[in-house]
Amino acid sequence: MPLSENRYETAVARYFEAWNATGSAEELAKAVEAAWSEGGGYTDPLSDVTGHEAIAAVIGGTHAQFPGYVFRLEGAVDGHHDVARFRWELVSVADGSAPVAGSDVVTLAGDGRIATVAGFLDRVPPTA
Repeated sequence: MPLSENRYETAVARYFEAWNATGSAEELAKAVEAAWSEGGGYTDPLSDVTGHEAIAAVIGGTHAQFPGYVFRLEGAVDGHHDVARFRWELVSVADGSAPVAGSDVVTLAGDGRIATVAGFLDRVPPTA
């Protein structure tokens, strides 16, 4: 997803770049740092973490649980003030199935990076 001039879309694009970083630990760390502000946080029904290292660990754990899957934006990013919301799916590269889907609400820091994420899981497989 290319970065947009819209700050909400730019922040969400960086968010997806971090979630889809599957290279080295260093690449993931750089993507998380680009997406989240210093001391940024991530909360969903399964995780509640603060800081780049902890966020990278959650992302790495998700990739370990769902190898061969990527996160994809579903629909448009909606934002006002310093808050944006969007829907996403976790999609299999092999067959296009999307066993996990959710909605996230992010608060942006002054530098345009994400300060907080409140994630909601809308569809989860029974074995997750």
